[in-house]
Amino acid sequence: MARDPLHPDVIYRDERCFVVRDIDPKAPVHLLIIPNMPINGLDYISPAMEATMGHLFVVAAEMARREGVTISGYRLVVNNGADAGQTIAWPHMHLLGGRGLGDMG
Repeated sequence: MARDPLHPDVIYRDERCFVVRDIDPKAPVHLLIIPNMPINGLDYISPAMEATMGHLFVVAAEMARREGVTISGYRLVVNNGADAGQTIAWPHMHLLGGRGLGDMG
């Protein structure tokens, strides 16, 4: 899992996804884990995408270890649609941590 020298904002990249820091962080650690394959929305995910979508969780766990938030805890969030606060057109995962995040209500 290496940094991408061609895209310095990318802190991780592999054949299925890449990771960047959020430009408007909501926590001290706020990463976006973004699949490489184009997906129009969560409603369009098919069984053929299962391995890629599951891989996002594997990468999230590794990034949490790298960022030092595994012991204190972290949150994984996927927003879908305007009412959920989705601002990037394709599904992606947020990893937030580094402080108490409170409840989701």
